[in-house]
Formats: sequence, C-alpha cells, structure tokens
Amino acid sequence: MLSKWRQQRIAVVGLGLSGQATVRFLLQHGIRPVLMDTRRKPSGLTDLPLDKTDGLYLGELDANRLAQMDVLIVSPGLDLRHSAIRFAVAQGVEVIGDVELFARCNDKPVIAITGSNGKSTVTRMVEAILQYSGIKAIAAGNIGLPVLDAIQQPDSEMFVLELSSFQLDTTTSLRSIASTILNVSADHLDRYASMQAYCASKQRVYQGSQQAFYNRADANTNPKSSVNEQHSLGLDAPEAADGYGIMARAGRYYLMLAGSELMPVSQLPLVGRHNQYNALTAAALSLAAGADFASIRHELSQFRGLAHRCQLVQSKDDIRWINDSKATNIGATLAALEGLRPDIQGQLILLAGGDGKGQQMSELTAGLQQVDQLITFGQDGPAIAALKTGSFQVKDMAEAVKQAASLAKPGDVVLLSPACASLDMFDNYQQRGELFAQLAKEVAR
Repeated sequence: MLSKWRQQRIAVVGLGLSGQATVRFLLQHGIRPVLMDTRRKPSGLTDLPLDKTDGLYLGELDANRLAQMDVLIVSPGLDLRHSAIRFAVAQGVEVIGDVELFARCNDKPVIAITGSNGKSTVTRMVEAILQYSGIKAIAAGNIGLPVLDAIQQPDSEMFVLELSSFQLDTTTSLRSIASTILNVSADHLDRYASMQAYCASKQRVYQGSQQAFYNRADANTNPKSSVNEQHSLGLDAPEAADGYGIMARAGRYYLMLAGSELMPVSQLPLVGRHNQYNALTAAALSLAAGADFASIRHELSQFRGLAHRCQLVQSKDDIRWINDSKATNIGATLAALEGLRPDIQGQLILLAGGDGKGQQMSELTAGLQQVDQLITFGQDGPAIAALKTGSFQVKDMAEAVKQAASLAKPGDVVLLSPACASLDMFDNYQQRGELFAQLAKEVAR
C-alpha cells in the first residue's frame, strides 16, 4: 500500500503527538509528506526533519491546498467538519487517521477498547495481564503512545489499543481479535451533531472484530453490526452458564469469567463498582487474547489504578480524599458516585465544575441524590449548583478544598469528580487533579 503513496501527494494535518509519529513513519517508508497545522507554533516541530518533507504550512487551513492532495492523514484533535477538510473531501481527497494507517500496515493481533469512561484503566489492565502471561503486548493509541510509534517496536506480539471516538471516525480497516465499548454517555457533543452520531462513532470499534464484549446495562454498547461472537458483561449474575458477571456464593461476591469463578471481588484493590466492571472487562478481553486465569488473577489483584481516576490521594482522621479529575463528562461522574457510595459510611462531599462541553447538566440530578454536600466551581459550576439545594459555589479549587475540609468529618469522602473539562481554569485535567491532591494534603496536615 505504502509503495503507491510515494507517487502521491500525502498531507499530515495536525502535528501533535500522533501527527509527529505519522510523519516519522512516512519518512521511514520513503514518503515525503506535506505538513500542516492550524497552530502557528506547534510544540515538537523542531524535532522533525523538515528538510525531508514536501513543505510546512502553519495557520489557517487552505482549502485549495488540501484539495490538491491525494490523502489527508488528519489528527483526531481536528474536527472533520472543518470547512477546508469538507471541501477537500468533496473534491475526492481521501481522509484517514493514524489508526487507519496503522490498520492497513499491521499484521499482529489487536485488542480494541473504547467507551466514554474507563478506557485507559482497562487498556492498562489488559496490557499488564498479557505481559504477565508471557505475551509481548503494547498499549497504544489514545492512551499516549501513538500507534505508528508502537507498530515499529520490533519485539511486540500484540497491540492493546485505546481508541477515542475521534480516532474511530477515520478508521475503517481495523481488525481485532476482541473489542469492547465499555459504556456510552453524553460527551464531545460539541463535535457531534447528536448523541446518536456519537454512539455510531463508538460502534465502529466492532467492525472487523472476532469477538465483541458489551455492557448489558448499556444498550448503546450492544453491537449493531455483525460480529461472530458476542458476549454480554455486567455486575449482575451471568446471563448464561458460560457467561460473564458477578455472582454471590457463601456470602462472598466473585468475578465470573466464561462461566468459571475467577476471584473474589474483595481482592480487587480498586474502589468502586465501576472498577469492578472494568476489571471484569479486562479479564474477558485478556482471556480472549490468550491469557490464563492465574495471570489474570495475579494482575487484577495487583492493579492499583491510574492517576486522576478515583485515585486515593490523602487519608487522615478517617477522611478520604479521592481524585477523579479524569471525569470530564457527566457519565464518568455518575459512575464514580454510583461506584463509591455503597462503601461510604459518612458523607459524600462532591467537588464538581468546569467546562461542560455542551452537556445537559440536568442529567446529573439523579446522581446528586447520592451526594450529601456539593461544592462547585468553574464556568458551568452555577448550572451544577442549581441542581441541589444548599450547594456551595466557590471561585477556584483552593476555595473548594477549604470548604470541603470545613464540612468533612470522620467517615466522610471528599471526591473531586468534575463532570466537566478543565480548560476553563487549567491546562488539562492532570493539572487540575494535581492541584487537588496538593491542597488535600495541605489541609489534612
């Protein structure tokens, strides 16, 4: 496939991490791409051998220039509805992403994971399990390592891909031995015309998959396309004798994997029922990829989670402070509330707010019934505060943590789970979570 590209005009549009990896990949295969970015000074540009490319164009995209290309490899961060990209498509230019290019060149097994929430946790779980099983697996995609960097690692045997809806939008050729949509909740509605369009994007993960694992509590995850094997997963008892779920036996709850008892739920270090579902899904995908039960048990019993995802950052005087800054949409916050509430003896104090990205904040209303004290901040903080009588509105994270400390008593949990993006106040959700953790440690001294 790549040999014919040497005679064509190929443009890499968007020079973030995935775009830079794409440039390196193309150059290594003798293809001189044209480089484009809407930013005047994209970071990392000086690390690219620009003299070996066919030109660099920064700033507003030129529709006519795009239309002169044969193929556009577009960053997932760029909206495909951009007028210049739409004009190029109308002129017959092919638009793909780096995952599609990976799929056309890859000859190794793939596990494909998407969903509104929990993708990174499940991806890292599967990678760890497979590696412990002796399978040289590499996690890549939306999790940080670009797929076109991963494909060039010579000792890899399998790829575990975390895929966003934006990546799936430009992917048609991916083949996987197993795939999943963990859940679907309103997110990125500033990029999609409707919730239905967002769901359709997620469904693309099932194309070309041998086995599909879906969430039986979320109809939006049910495969709409033909897949040879389909398995439902849930936090209830398995639907079939060879099914996947959680079953009570002699007063204890066990993860059930393909009809067999895997391990007691109590052995999972991660907190929350949503993380029990994540562990079950990771186990199912790993089993499909060739892992053994012993390896799955071992790694799930050792896995302590990722930063900013229901991460315990401080515990003192029987007050726990939990950083869930990665909860950038309502669905993630609802999952955290539902998952944590059963294990909280005292109050659940929630810190929420930020840039709602066009979500309907009223969808938080039912979840807030599980919250004893609500503290809000940021651009859409007032809209969230209006959903609960007696809530507190503050100007920033420092005030939010101070207010939470004044309310908290032994047995309580203070949870940062914003339900919003962070860019109205922070560089990213990581910076938001790090500040929360720092402030929590200071007030708990």
